[in-house]
Amino acid sequence: MNADFFKAIEDIEKENGIPRGYMYEKIRKAMMTAFERDNPECADNVEIILDEETKKVEMNVMKTVVSEVEDPSHEINIDAAKKISRRAKLGDLLAIPVDTKQFGRIAAQSAKQVIIQGIREAQRGIIYDEFTSKEHEILTGVVSRVDPKSGAVSIRITSNSEVTEALLTANERIKTETISEGDRLKVYVVEVRNATRGPQVVISRTHPGLVKRLFELEVPEIFDGTVEIKNIAREAGSRTKMAVFSNDPNVDPIGACVGPKGGRVASIVDELGGEKIDIINYSEDPEKYIAAALSPSEVISVTMLEDGKSCRVIVPDSQLSLAIGKEGQNARLAAKLTGFKIDIKPESEA
Repeated sequence: MNADFFKAIEDIEKENGIPRGYMYEKIRKAMMTAFERDNPECADNVEIILDEETKKVEMNVMKTVVSEVEDPSHEINIDAAKKISRRAKLGDLLAIPVDTKQFGRIAAQSAKQVIIQGIREAQRGIIYDEFTSKEHEILTGVVSRVDPKSGAVSIRITSNSEVTEALLTANERIKTETISEGDRLKVYVVEVRNATRGPQVVISRTHPGLVKRLFELEVPEIFDGTVEIKNIAREAGSRTKMAVFSNDPNVDPIGACVGPKGGRVASIVDELGGEKIDIINYSEDPEKYIAAALSPSEVISVTMLEDGKSCRVIVPDSQLSLAIGKEGQNARLAAKLTGFKIDIKPESEA
């Protein structure tokens, strides 16, 4: 029976990744919980032995051998001690075996709950540690449920051998895409929270980090650091502007991101449900950077204003609507990308 006990602990370690030392600690606690229920006065003189090598599982109450007992919880009469060990003599500390079969049903149930709770806590800890290491990364999950009322999507995500359920809320969904049960989705791990009911993995499909990680996966020059993504401004499902910079003068950062025949950017656009992506050259010169950010519109001039946080941009009359964009989106994303407030004027007005 003891051999089976240690084999079960070994199996728990293999299947759930819970260390044996942790389980032994919880089992000792469970045995103490059961024992203390009927023997509260003996809590401080109990010895529990769990020995893997000898396959020994023992629980003993340590009592001092005396001629006359004054404290039954800590002392044992010499005559009673001789029945346990013939070698017992006055003053000895004697280990008196506890028959765990005598634990009451309630005590045994309490011990069982301690062990079950311990396993759950350990599993939560393992899941938390695993997914915390994936913060700000992309994971692939399978849609398990779509709530027709709220639009929230439950996704079963996997990292190495660990699996957990995460909720893609309506606010973190790309509004233009249709999601069905069984679909495989790439999601961005925003953060992992240690909630009372277990680890809560916060995921998103609208976060700019998703675009960044997709380009890192698709473009070797970004992955190896030759090309840097300096900033991203995104309105998920509609349009993204991304500023890139090359650390190698022989490498065109925009060309690297677009890829041969546009293949690299096309696969990312497909993953994002047709979202348009403008890739521009980053510049330390604010005027050049702002002009590039207003792409695909032509820009005649950029004048920085005295406050250092805003500028006036002159564009050809024919390019005004293109510079501003539908519902102001192009100008809004350019401002978000560069960090400057942009006032666009047509050439005739200037």
